[in-house]
Amino acid sequence: MAAKIPATVVTGFLGAGKTTLIRHMLQNAGGRRIALIINEFGDLGVDGDILQGCEQEACGKDDIVELSNGCICCTVADDFIPSMEALLARDPAPDHIVIETSGLALPQPLVRAFNWPDLANRVTVDGVVTVVDGVAVDEGRFAHDVERVDAQRRADEELDHETPLSELFEDQIACADMIVVNKTDLMLPEAASDLAKRLKSEARDGVQVVRASMGAVPVDVLLGQGIGAEGDLDARHEVHHHHHDDEDGDHHDHAHEHGHDEFDSFVIDRPEIADPEAFAQRLSQVIRDHDILRLKGFTSVAGKPMRLTVQAVGPRVDHYFDKPLGQTPRGARLVVIGEAGLDRLAITEALSA
Repeated sequence: MAAKIPATVVTGFLGAGKTTLIRHMLQNAGGRRIALIINEFGDLGVDGDILQGCEQEACGKDDIVELSNGCICCTVADDFIPSMEALLARDPAPDHIVIETSGLALPQPLVRAFNWPDLANRVTVDGVVTVVDGVAVDEGRFAHDVERVDAQRRADEELDHETPLSELFEDQIACADMIVVNKTDLMLPEAASDLAKRLKSEARDGVQVVRASMGAVPVDVLLGQGIGAEGDLDARHEVHHHHHDDEDGDHHDHAHEHGHDEFDSFVIDRPEIADPEAFAQRLSQVIRDHDILRLKGFTSVAGKPMRLTVQAVGPRVDHYFDKPLGQTPRGARLVVIGEAGLDRLAITEALSA
């Protein structure tokens, strides 16, 4: 059976910066073919910057589907499922599907839809990314422009949940695998740090919280989480029950390159390893000790002719032999990715021991 196509759900209130996050992702796609499902409606429409920033090699105009009939969590069967089926039927199929929900969408019903028979064997939820407006949340407003959110409610004739912003926010946090605290360039560093810590304490164990400005999150951090969220619904249950059944504005003050200095990455070269299991355990501990977001790379194993691939999302470490080493020099090369301020020396020493 062919591998399932990963899909990332990007949720968050109108104005949090979801569109900016996706535009940055497309501009740094690294050769991935990405298809988009954009859920905007009424007079809001799709942010034109998405189309302008959609690099041809990453995502052509035919790879963008607009769902404009209402909040995606209320129109799953009518709009979302057929759109997903159409994307999955493409030849070639996309490498990754990114779904930008409307600002009013509840992520749980959308994740649940990935268990529908027509989708379950073909696509999986790589992760749910909740984008929050750091300034607004720090001030207790949740959304930058509450009047725009109310206008969005009025424009959606299909919306079947009248939910206070605070409750919607709690459900978006409850479903998240990664929380992006956006617009931190407009906050004092201490306030941004305190908010990130508070959100991490309110989220499920293992949820990563990263700070960003202009949605500039490295693609290798954003995609490839490998969560399989549709199989983990009990852990991300809705805090509040809203349905009777069962956007995005952006901060455009700087060029899209702004924000890269909020993340750090570096390469560690070290001798080959002796025991893959022991090495994986060591990686997991170092990741926890230093809040590393991603770690990936390759290593040889003493006495083995195959190359060992190592990939870590947070403290979860996967490793497997993928191909013969051949003429490749023996040894290890690891790429470490995290928020700015990583203690490179300590991490290097810990992983080189």
